[in-house]
Amino acid sequence: MARFLFAATPATGHVTPALPLVRALIEAGHEVRFTTGREFEGAVGRAGAVFTPVPEEVDWSGMTPDERWPERAALTGLKKLQWDIANYFIAPIATHVRHVQRMLAEEPADAVVCDPPFGAAAALRELGGPPVIHYGISTLGLPSRDLPPYGLGLLPMGGPLGRVRDRALDAILRRTVFAPSVGQVDAQRAAIGLPPGRRTALETGGDVALYLQLSTPGFEYPRTDLPDWVHFVGHPAAPPASSAFMPPPWWPEVTAGDRPVVVVSQGTISTDPAELLRPALTGLAPADDLLVVAVTGGADPAVLGPLPANARAAAFVPFAELFPHASAVVTNGGYGTIQLALAHGLPMVVAGRTEDKPETTARVAWSGVGVNLRTQRPSADRIRAGVRRVLADPSFAARARALRDEMEDGSTPERRAVALMETVVRPAAG
Repeated sequence: MARFLFAATPATGHVTPALPLVRALIEAGHEVRFTTGREFEGAVGRAGAVFTPVPEEVDWSGMTPDERWPERAALTGLKKLQWDIANYFIAPIATHVRHVQRMLAEEPADAVVCDPPFGAAAALRELGGPPVIHYGISTLGLPSRDLPPYGLGLLPMGGPLGRVRDRALDAILRRTVFAPSVGQVDAQRAAIGLPPGRRTALETGGDVALYLQLSTPGFEYPRTDLPDWVHFVGHPAAPPASSAFMPPPWWPEVTAGDRPVVVVSQGTISTDPAELLRPALTGLAPADDLLVVAVTGGADPAVLGPLPANARAAAFVPFAELFPHASAVVTNGGYGTIQLALAHGLPMVVAGRTEDKPETTARVAWSGVGVNLRTQRPSADRIRAGVRRVLADPSFAARARALRDEMEDGSTPERRAVALMETVVRPAAG
């Protein structure tokens, strides 16, 4: 038996991917504690782990970033990206380090397991903490000589010209976008007694024992310099529905199979329904041969306005229940939704340009599993055309099913992950 301490940035897309791993570790006989925002106490408890909240001053769970920081709403483009890096990911590092150190002093752990943006784990390791295991919450962002800098959404070019392009872009980004993060990271390091690292936010990963990429190789760009501590484990299943889930009155229409079901989801961070939900409902309204299910991610469905005759809406519907009945997914490119769609072999239409969306949506098109509309605010007509295309062209669904089955070997992503995590802690666990 080993002891694992999970620490996650308090946001849905950072916490939810860890829960299947928690359940699998506990089923394998290991002990798991989990620290994150208070909003996730119930979900962590249902997964079987012992929950400890992060300090209140770094707990923004239950709020969108703009609700937590009203000044953020006025920012756009580069300024917003730099603000997010500084405040969302760098500023909490010292507080998280002290918090996790207290937890480890009370009860040691054989490994700390966290999402890659949880920068405290690398600092903890420098301070003599246990091995660090990352679980990937987005596309693989590790730098590579074969790829352009992460975040731009550019496809690999290859060859000498591609290498020149990529090196030039990397140098420009470091001198502009990420330059302010050097001093910000070093200020956090000084607060916990570490010397200056003179590294940007891109380089704070530290000494990682294992990186679990929650996807399959077919969804990632090929690279010749992938570290040997990076392992693809496949698309984890959606968390099981809570016993509190009550199917909406229109649920029999979903399960009947009378017409293809198209799921529209905009995630929990980019919550303006005018960006994707409303245009999708408008664009698909004439398609009475389809049943459109819009999931707002928490907001009252009334924000969508009057629904077309072929549409149904809910604040939440467990994807574990919904996706087995779906034929396609329209999403703003959240990595978790994409991976759950692939776990069910579903083609998709994606439209997103914020956070990591340029990278996730680019890979959807590159891997052949869907259509990338390459915008944050697609028109109703473009969404309708994209949905018609992925439903009419069987190659999209075939490719999605191929990625679903790519690592089929009789195991599951969770079991593969547990086996790999056990290799990290085995010497300590005995």
